[in-house]
Amino acid sequence: MIRASRPRNGKQPEGGRERSVGRPVCAGVGCIGQNADMTSTTQTLSGDNPFAAPSTLPYGLPDFAAIRLEHVRPATDAGLTQQRAEWEAIATDPATPTAENTLEALERSGQLLHRVLVVFYTLVGSAGNDELREIEAEYAPRLAEHRDALNLDDRIFARLESLDAQKKSLDLDDETAWLLHTYRTNFIRAGIRLGDAEKDRLRALNGELTSLETEFSQRVVKGMEAAAVLVDSEDELTGLAPDAVSSLRQAAADRGQDGYLVTLQLPTPQGILGQTTNRDLRERVHTASVQRGTGVDAGSDTRTVLLELARKRAERAQLLGYSHHAAYVAEDGTAKTTAAVNEMLARLTSPAVRNARAEAAELQTVLEADRPGATLEPWDWSIYADRVREQKYSFDESALRPYLELDRVILDGVFFAANRVYGLTFTERSDLTGYADGVRVFEVKEADGTGLGLFVADYYTREGKRGGAWMNNLVDQSHLLGLPPVVVNNLNITRPAAGEPALLAWDEVITCFHEFGHALHGLFSDVRYPSLSGTSVPRDFVEYPSQVNEMWAWHPDVLASFAHHHGTGEALPTETVEQLRASQQYGEGFATTEYLAAALLDQAWHQVGPDDVPSDPEAVEAFEVAALEEIGAWYPLVPARYRSTYFNHTFGGGYDAGYYSYIWSEVLDADTVEWFRHDAALDGDGGLNRTAGQAFRDTLLSRGFSADPLLFYRDLRGRDSVIEPLLVRRGLVD
Repeated sequence: MIRASRPRNGKQPEGGRERSVGRPVCAGVGCIGQNADMTSTTQTLSGDNPFAAPSTLPYGLPDFAAIRLEHVRPATDAGLTQQRAEWEAIATDPATPTAENTLEALERSGQLLHRVLVVFYTLVGSAGNDELREIEAEYAPRLAEHRDALNLDDRIFARLESLDAQKKSLDLDDETAWLLHTYRTNFIRAGIRLGDAEKDRLRALNGELTSLETEFSQRVVKGMEAAAVLVDSEDELTGLAPDAVSSLRQAAADRGQDGYLVTLQLPTPQGILGQTTNRDLRERVHTASVQRGTGVDAGSDTRTVLLELARKRAERAQLLGYSHHAAYVAEDGTAKTTAAVNEMLARLTSPAVRNARAEAAELQTVLEADRPGATLEPWDWSIYADRVREQKYSFDESALRPYLELDRVILDGVFFAANRVYGLTFTERSDLTGYADGVRVFEVKEADGTGLGLFVADYYTREGKRGGAWMNNLVDQSHLLGLPPVVVNNLNITRPAAGEPALLAWDEVITCFHEFGHALHGLFSDVRYPSLSGTSVPRDFVEYPSQVNEMWAWHPDVLASFAHHHGTGEALPTETVEQLRASQQYGEGFATTEYLAAALLDQAWHQVGPDDVPSDPEAVEAFEVAALEEIGAWYPLVPARYRSTYFNHTFGGGYDAGYYSYIWSEVLDADTVEWFRHDAALDGDGGLNRTAGQAFRDTLLSRGFSADPLLFYRDLRGRDSVIEPLLVRRGLVD
């Protein structure tokens, strides 16, 4: 997804089946930067504030043991003041503009502000509370104003224009020339060429939008917490495995409640729907899920906020010269136009819905055999899909759980594959403190023992944590600043009771591999400039490397390494493995349809003008139905993966008008998986070898956004991507 790497605003677009990374507020560490050796910070901030100087911990890991909430406001205020002064020094420098006194100066600026914000937004997303959210809301408009102070500074833009005019005589290296290109592009897209009155309106809109996005995200979190379903008796949890029942009891206890608490995940589908045979409970959980943000709980009603967001985004896009917000976003990605986005989504929608209807017919037959006269409902889909899968392939997905213990999946699966493909080794650093209970820190080393960076793992859900899964950076790799990478993976796995194993569903295993694909993209970054580091690539490209990494979960050697019974140590039976593989494509009609419905809603809200956005909150649902009916994606049995009212990807900021990115990136992913399995395979190993890994790393993963990323892809494949592997993977061919 476009510039979707470091959390420059700290917001992590949440993912369920989709996994995601945080998106920067704007390109360039001139937006929020960091520096390893800046000493002026103590001139504006008390030396006993842990943000006053760079962390002395290994790899620059923030000193979470020393950081307290009271440190945030003074450090942020000092950071804002300091970076403004740094920008002013650049703008008023009498010397002729050079790469060093302009581009590098921008890249070096703002290190104090960055230090505090990466920590603050990590806490907001992963361990949020009311005080953190209050600070977030307080500073949102100030940070928007701060960004505009750079992006609308005519003096700095004039220096960039001067550099551009003389770039041939300056003989800039390729990465520096690309950095100049990205800065100029970002200034222009940010409105630098507008008149004074238009700039004033733009500044107002930017501040309002940032506040609205913050409010939407906070209401979504409140909505998830309020919608949790409390079950009084274990008798209502029919069909659940003992470990799942125990986890629900623990979830209730964690909130000081008696009984069993079903906490919700961000997407519409909830895991318990595929586990419990209690149809009334399934309906209750599904209803709680889809009603989030619709006014059932007043404190979490998001409808007015999302309508205002859509309206103001449309106004801003027109102010900047675009027909709508989606056009503004697409231009900055690899898609370039909404026509290209619409064409792909339309091409996939009809066969996806066709397949979903065929699947529904099968489910209805099984449901009628179980409950004569019953009609299939959305809350029936998951559990009866499992039954059809079991009938077709003699495969019971619930039987996998005892073989998918979290620690083993990570240590003997995710890390095992990274060792085989890239030569990496991982050592847990119990001496390094995470930011919350359950957070673990691993040192990552190269095959020769050289330190590469740190991997921070935060896998369990907790109160105040945003739903879904995501990756963000605590330290961005940069040769200019001499910084190695520190990356974080967040998931939302229900914490087991003390002494019991954390057992996963297969989809959660895939999520672990996916998010670690983002982590690899950050860890392998090998660029000079921090604003081009790691996952700072276009939004519709960033999911591609992480989706590729999912392939290793299916590899026979990797699966054999981690899939062992948590109690007996017995390997997952060969027969079960064969059944898992045989059933791999089953359910793609549902999965593709629910995803496309969400992507189409995202585009619908952002391909309209400001006057076309409804004003009545009650009209939100009608807008959704009309948008999906228009393209043939309205199928009530398969609700959108996210309804608008809890679609944090798009209204919380980060993936607005960009949710199409997952399927867009999957074209590259599916084509690259073919490369690993065939072109790069050695002796039939399916690409699980160091030669293939090094080629993928050198050609693509290490290069960040140091050039057009599609060039990296062409370097790898020797051609542009083709869509056929994706169509086959998702069963979208006749």
